[in-house]
Amino acid sequence: MNIEQLIKIIEKKILSQDCISKVRIEDKSFLHKNHKSNERGKFHILLIIESTELKRKNKLYSTRFIYKVLEIELKNYIHSLQIKLI
Repeated sequence: MNIEQLIKIIEKKILSQDCISKVRIEDKSFLHKNHKSNERGKFHILLIIESTELKRKNKLYSTRFIYKVLEIELKNYIHSLQIKLI
């Protein structure tokens, strides 16, 4: 899977959640290109999520919620996921 395909899948899954109004997805893999643990086909993703509901919850709840939504992608295609709630 390439990064464009992954971004489309992530966007569709995240926006399918009623509590999320907007999402911006950035590929940050280039920042980790020379790291020892960098794996080919696994990406470093930054999610900037607009969600009043998730922002009201504690950070652990919100993180678990997003990880559950992206469970398959995290197992197979995402090495690192950074989440920012706005």
